[in-house]
Amino acid sequence: MTIIAKGFPVSQRPQAAALYWEAFGGKLGTVLGPDNRALRFIAATLRPDHCFTATDAEGRLLGIAGFKSPEGAFVGGSSAEMRAVYGRIGAAWRSAALWMLSHEVDNHRFLVDGIAVTRAARGRGIGTALLEALCAEGRARGYASIRLEVIDSNWRARALYERQGFLPVRTEPLGPLRHVFGFAAATTMVRPL
Repeated sequence: MTIIAKGFPVSQRPQAAALYWEAFGGKLGTVLGPDNRALRFIAATLRPDHCFTATDAEGRLLGIAGFKSPEGAFVGGSSAEMRAVYGRIGAAWRSAALWMLSHEVDNHRFLVDGIAVTRAARGRGIGTALLEALCAEGRARGYASIRLEVIDSNWRARALYERQGFLPVRTEPLGPLRHVFGFAAATTMVRPL
C-alpha cells in the first residue's frame, strides 16, 4: 500500500534530501557537490509545504514530488543558507550557475520542481500517483495547466510524462552550461488540468 500525502515529517528530512540528491545529483553534482555539502544544503532548504510524498505502510519514503509557487520552491534556499554550507565565494558562483539554470515562476501554469522515486519502488505507479497529486494541487490553486522540464538524457521520465498526457512545447539547448550540468538540453512539457 502506498500513501500519498502533502509534505513530510521532520524525521524524514534526511531521507527526502538523499532521495532528491540521488535523482538530481547527476545534473547538479558539479554545482552543489561534493555529496556531503549538497546533502547538508538540500536538507536545510527543503520546503515540506511545497511537495508531496509517497510512503509505504511502515512510513518509509518511496518518492517525492516538489512544486514551485509564488511563495517559493521545494528546494531553494537563501543566500545565507548557501553561504553557510559553501562559504562566500563558493556560494556566489553556485548561486549564479543555479540562477542561469532555473530562475522563473510561471504565473500561468503550475510548475513541477522535481519528481524522484527510490530505485526499489520504480515501476509500481508511484511516479504516476505523485504526478496526479501535483495535478490536483495545481487545479486547487486555479491553474489551467501544469508544466515541467525534463532533461534530454532522462528518457524514462519523459516516457512517463508523455503517458500522463504531457506534451512537449519547446526544447532549449543548454549551450556552454552543458559542461557544468552534464546534459545538453531540457524540454518543457505541459499538460492541461
